[in-house]
Amino acid sequence: MVQVRVRDGVLEGEVLDNVLGGQYYSFKGIPYAAPPLGDLRFKAPQPVIPWDGVRSAKAHGPICHQFDMFTGKLCTEPSSEDCLYLNVYSPDLQPKKPLPVMFWIHGGGFLSGSGNTSYYGPDFLVNQNVVLVTFNYRLAVVGFLCLHTKEVPGNAGMKDQVAALRWVKDNIRHFGGDPDNVTIFGESAGAGSVTYHLVSPMSKGLFKRAIAQSGVNLSHWARAFEPRLRAEAIARLFGKDTKDDKELYELFKSLPIEKLTNPVAPLTVEEEAGIRLTMSFTVVDEQQFDGVERFFYGDVYERLHHGIHEGVELMMGYTTDEGIVQFAFSPKDNFFDNYNKYAQCFVPIDLALKCPAKDQLAIGHKMKNHYFGDKPVTKDTVDVLIKYLSMQLITFNAIEYAKFFAQMDRNKLFVYQFDMYSERNIWTEEFGGGPYISGKSVGHCDDLTYLFSTEKVKADLTAKSIKLIKNMTKLWTDFARFGNPTPDSSLGVKWPAFDPKKEQYLVIGNDLVVASHPNKEDFEFWEKLHQQYVKH
Repeated sequence: MVQVRVRDGVLEGEVLDNVLGGQYYSFKGIPYAAPPLGDLRFKAPQPVIPWDGVRSAKAHGPICHQFDMFTGKLCTEPSSEDCLYLNVYSPDLQPKKPLPVMFWIHGGGFLSGSGNTSYYGPDFLVNQNVVLVTFNYRLAVVGFLCLHTKEVPGNAGMKDQVAALRWVKDNIRHFGGDPDNVTIFGESAGAGSVTYHLVSPMSKGLFKRAIAQSGVNLSHWARAFEPRLRAEAIARLFGKDTKDDKELYELFKSLPIEKLTNPVAPLTVEEEAGIRLTMSFTVVDEQQFDGVERFFYGDVYERLHHGIHEGVELMMGYTTDEGIVQFAFSPKDNFFDNYNKYAQCFVPIDLALKCPAKDQLAIGHKMKNHYFGDKPVTKDTVDVLIKYLSMQLITFNAIEYAKFFAQMDRNKLFVYQFDMYSERNIWTEEFGGGPYISGKSVGHCDDLTYLFSTEKVKADLTAKSIKLIKNMTKLWTDFARFGNPTPDSSLGVKWPAFDPKKEQYLVIGNDLVVASHPNKEDFEFWEKLHQQYVKH
């Protein structure tokens, strides 16, 4: 039995065995905001009501009610609209010197996911002597609906993230953590979130460092496309054809939570046909209302140039084969058909949203010729398709972001390409790529299994994978501790900061290798197309 007093009351956690040896302190299901129920459904999170006595912190709180992106059904884990809970794991509650804090923001397309140990077990990271915090935030409609009104301004899920960060600032010292040395890190939608926190006025001063894994806020899926029109289209799904603010608000407030996990309301013919995938629920440019804090407003490119919090150090990167995740969202029986039929399938989505059809066809033909020449898209050329999809979904915008960020000499940047491979690389099969891909693949999410213990990996820990895990977690925790992922020579490599001239980065494979100019040929081709057809 172990107890800790936080701002709102006393928590009773437990001491657990670490799979790598030793033990750690675990406190789960800690409320960081009031339940967002009733009139609070779309509002910014409200303060926790303090409790009397001792509150058990031995089990996760419910996850946010959600749609499982991979099964196409409602998630079967215990879930609730009352889901704003976090978890704290510490190797030492009373260290001689406060420990670095790592604050994990889960991915899942802003539609699914949680901070639970089923995916994000703390063993590997706390073994490196840091305090780890994981948490839930509102998802899908309840997290990201935007009517551009005071009642539903948008970004509620992002304001949940800020509330959790504020809780950490106020309470983490009771768990042995240093509130002045917090590193936020996340993957996919969590990485997009991280890069929004770098410019959000609400987040300023709540963290010192940041790690963005496989995602940035420049990506099309991290920016809402016509959120008000999307809300009206969703309302029509439920029989309410109106543009009236009050009628829309009352409808969305009254609908059962099960209806709001993933309502599909296409706004374009391409969306309807499945040719174009735009995210329905993500971060919006908030309008200003009296008494309402704005998480994000303005243009992401302008804010990247002029709004990054000064002095924050950043580590960012991507996996080698990010595009494998696309298999999870594509028809299995005719996966390649559209790519062979329609040149528009090869148009980057950010260009497709801004260019007329004639330009789209020109771009599509140039892109297809760059990657395939005269060859069709088939199982035999799937590796080439994955290169295109990787750039489209993650890699182009990640490198673009790094190049912009590196121009600001007041913020240090480290860039990586993740290329580790072992029995822990499970996500090609999980995403449905197994029938198409043989041999080594390092897809979207494959980095996570080297940072977190997870029930998804059935294989036992081998000496090889333990070595890879220790390399990976040392890089991440040394960055959190020192602002430098290789402060000594223990890993046999010195990871240089990324600068505009040399553009050096680390290939994090089974060996660690410094390289320069990431994806140079492909990036320059994509950049030229963007310069030709769209001006930022």
